[in-house]
Amino acid sequence: MEENQNQPIPFKFYLPGMLVLVILGAIGIALILTMTLPTIGPRWLFFFFMVVFVTGLFLPFTWFLNLRFPSSPFAAPQVIIRQAAWFGIFAALLIWLQMGRVLTVPLGFILAAALFLVEFLIRLWERSRWKPNPQSY
Repeated sequence: MEENQNQPIPFKFYLPGMLVLVILGAIGIALILTMTLPTIGPRWLFFFFMVVFVTGLFLPFTWFLNLRFPSSPFAAPQVIIRQAAWFGIFAALLIWLQMGRVLTVPLGFILAAALFLVEFLIRLWERSRWKPNPQSY
């Protein structure tokens, strides 16, 4: 499939993946909460399924943000999925810190700023490596 750098990809491209992530994450979380004891294995599975679930939930949000605030070139599908995964990682991190009773509001903002900075630097690096297609001129 040839990537078109001039047009954003419609949301129907992401819909099957979003549905799979949300359904898989929700079923996994439900099974872990209702059928297991809180030992180390199920606890890590809970965090895994939480990342999967929140990534699926935030996929439309990240697609819309990239549509609303476009970059040049438009964000590729792997960029939008990676940005949604940052939300999943952030949610699992917050839950993990809350379980240990160490989560505070300033710490949450610091973590959010750190993840935003990492994504900003990755996008900056990607933009510096981008070369326009010479046939498009």
